[in-house]
Formats: sequence, C-alpha cells, structure tokens
Amino acid sequence: MQTQVELSESRRWLIAISVMIATILEILDSTIVNIALPHMMGSFGATFDQITWVLTSYIVAAAVVMPISGFLINRLGSKKLLLINIVGFMITSMLCGLATSLVQMVFFRVLQGIFGASLVPLSQFILRNTFPPEQLTKAMAIWGVGIMTGPVLGPTLGGLITESLNWRWIFYINIPFCFIDIFLCLKVITETPIQKIKTDLIGIILLVLSVGCLQIFLDRGNTVNWFESHSTQWFFGVFCFSFVGFIIHCLTHSAPIINLKLFLNRNFSACCFLIAVFVAGAIGIISIQPLFLENLINYPPDFTGLVMAPRGIASACAMACVPILSKHFDQKRLILFGMLLNITSSFLFSKLDLSVNYQLFIYIGMLQGVGMGLFFVPLTTIAFNSLPYKDYAEASGIFSFCRNLGMSIGISLIATLIARNTQINWNSLVSHISIFDPALQYNHVNTMSKLALTKLSHQVTTQATTISFLNVYRAIVIGLTVSLPLIFLLKSGNGSEKSNEIELH
Repeated sequence: MQTQVELSESRRWLIAISVMIATILEILDSTIVNIALPHMMGSFGATFDQITWVLTSYIVAAAVVMPISGFLINRLGSKKLLLINIVGFMITSMLCGLATSLVQMVFFRVLQGIFGASLVPLSQFILRNTFPPEQLTKAMAIWGVGIMTGPVLGPTLGGLITESLNWRWIFYINIPFCFIDIFLCLKVITETPIQKIKTDLIGIILLVLSVGCLQIFLDRGNTVNWFESHSTQWFFGVFCFSFVGFIIHCLTHSAPIINLKLFLNRNFSACCFLIAVFVAGAIGIISIQPLFLENLINYPPDFTGLVMAPRGIASACAMACVPILSKHFDQKRLILFGMLLNITSSFLFSKLDLSVNYQLFIYIGMLQGVGMGLFFVPLTTIAFNSLPYKDYAEASGIFSFCRNLGMSIGISLIATLIARNTQINWNSLVSHISIFDPALQYNHVNTMSKLALTKLSHQVTTQATTISFLNVYRAIVIGLTVSLPLIFLLKSGNGSEKSNEIELH
C-alpha cells in the first residue's frame, strides 16, 4: 500500500471530494424519488401500485449488481469502473427526466440502478486505498456523511425541487454534479491494478435470481399481502432455491463470484449483521416519519422536510467528531453509545402523540442523528481492520449490500406492521364505541347523520394509525436492544492500527 503515502495531502482530499459526490448522488437518488411519486402518477396516468415500480426497479437492479462490485473492481480497475458508472448514471438520469411513459421510466430506472449500484462500495474502496491507516477513521467519517445524510436529506430536497420546479428536475439535478465528478476523477484518482479473473457465470446467474427475487418479494409483499399472492409465493420460492444453490456453489467453486469465506472473520460478519439491523431501524424510522408528520399531524411536505433536516445535520456533525473522539475512546464504545442513543430516540418517539410540538420532534431527531454518526463511522472502520488489503474490494461490495438489504427488510416489515396493526387497532377502538357513550351524547353526535359517522370514522382511523406508528417505534427499540450483545463480540481497535493480514482463502 505504498501508493498511499506517495499522494499529497491536497490530492487525497480531492479524491475524497470526488468519491463523496458519487456517494451522495447514489444515496440521494434512491430516496429523493419518493416525494415525487404522486406527481409522476399524474404525468403517466399510473395507479399507485404501478408507480411503485419506479422505486422497485431501481432497488432491485442496484441490489443485484452491488454484491459483485468487488469482482468488477478487480476486473476493470477502480478508476475505470467509477468513470463508467458516473457517465452511465448521468445519462440514465437525463433519460429518466425525459421519460414520457411508465414503461420508459421503469426501464431507465433499471439502468440507473445498474450504474449506481457500485458507486457506494467503490467510494469506500477508493478511500481506503487512498488514505494511510492513521487517517482511515477520518476518511470513513467523510464517507459516512454521504451514506447516512443522503436518506435524511432526500425527502427534503425532493419536496423542495418538486414544489418549486418539476418532478423531472430531481433527475436533471444530477447532471451538473456528474460532470464535476467526472472531471475530478480524471484528474486526481489513480487506477488500481487489473486482475485477470475468470467469470463465474453460474454464480452470477444464481446471485441475480436470489437477490432479485428477494428484493421484489420484500418490496411487493406488503402491497399484495405477502404469501396470499401467487406471485410472491413464486418469488420467495425461487429466492430460496437459488440462494441455497448460490451458497453451495460459492463454497465448492475454486474462484466464486463472491468469497463467502470473508464471513469467517468475526469482526466483518458481526459488523455486516449490525449494520443491517441498525439501518433497518434507523432508516425505517426516517421512511415512516414523513407519513406521520404529513398524514396525521397535517404538516405540509416542505415543512415536513425542514423538520426532518436537522437530523441529517446532527449526523454529519457527529461523524466529523468521530476522528477526534477515536483518539480518546475505544471505537467499540462509540458504537455502543451510538446504538444506545438510537434506542433512546426511538423510545422517545414511541411516547409522542398528535399534539407534539415540532421542536420536540426536531430535538429527538437530532439525538438520533448524533447516534447514527457515532455508530456508523467506527463500525465501518472496525469491519475492515482485520481483513487483508486484497479483500477490501469484495468486502466493500458485501458490506454495502448488507446495508441495503437491511434497509429493504426494515422498510418492508415496518410497512406491514403499520398496515396490520392499524386494522387491529381500528377494530379494537370501534368495539368500545356506543351510542350510549356520554362523550358522544355530550358532543351531540347524531348516529343517523352520515357526516357525523364519517367524522367519527376518520377520528378512529387517525387514532388507530397513530397507535400503529408508536408500536413500530417500540418494535424498533426491541430490535436494536436485542442486537446490542453483538457489539461486545467485536475486537477493539481504531483506524490508526494496521490491518492484520489474515488469510481467508
């Protein structure tokens, strides 16, 4: 790794900026579209069920390509792959903005997901290849800012762009930043050695089938009531069959597409599981809060974005402080403290009601943001500390995939819990309503009036949904708490320590 010390300090930071831009663009694009879906429905004349394929197509395409990022880096070189992905991402962003039908949009989003999938693991690999060991924590803090603030700022920027311009501009806005990034990459990033690796075609086919079917199953399951639909039964069946085949193939093949023996490393496997669980809870909260604020408290979309934005700012500030804190505190302690802050913030969210002041909502969100920053950066550093340098490329792809998989599982489970729990709560609340209730008589509710019944039904539905949201927060508290013991299994270390060259092959 002599090339690290040969780079000047200014060039290292220019490289960090270039990969940071790529990371933020990819993460933002996977979340910023959510706000614009209602506007797209009108433009394409699509139903809600149809328009969700704009999200699903991107997620599935990215999930399929992300695990093989290590193979692509070794086969093409990190600089060439990064340039291909940025150029492809820019072109497909422009095509998404120009789409005139839903079919075109879904097709272009698939291509955008393919080109965007490797940007996150690529950026992580390039940073680790650029900075010396004593500066890795600082480098991971920079990378973490893009990873964790993207999902927070996505809805905010999406709302502002959609309201002030047009939904097509959420795609056009990528173009100038891609041009800047291409220029920076050409000027400052150095190429990594290219390895002649035999393509594991069977492994790729099994991986595409398993990951693709799993992502479609998770994304569409709640919409079609999971196993009550024949389509989800088939997707889940194909996933199980192809996943088992993929595991057997990778363990028996001499040069598999993904080296599963990386999971024999205790730090790496524990960190992959922790990031999946953490993201499922943290990003899960972020995904449902716009619905809570807009549909239940009746905040307008732009104000909802402003209420949620401080969380991202707090997260970025916490990440900036991690390199300093790592000099005084063991990184395992920072991870534990970050997890405890997220558990605390989730618990506080579970105690809110519809009369909550937006300032309190902001304060709790900032508490969560600080926890996200303190958790993510040291976890990412520890995950790679005991891996040999030659495995960084593959490990980056697997680690990013675990993060994305956790996010998909978390959002799917949360959507299901809210839908199912709302119905249960509604039935429970309705069973306690009687025409002889003094409260109803006091408010002069005429049980024969359709307007009065409609108003009463709306109030019951609102309360049932609110209880569901609070129950989800409690479920997140339980999930994060159960994962706490894994933190104590991690080997202590900090970014200044050199990686132990453990041979896993």
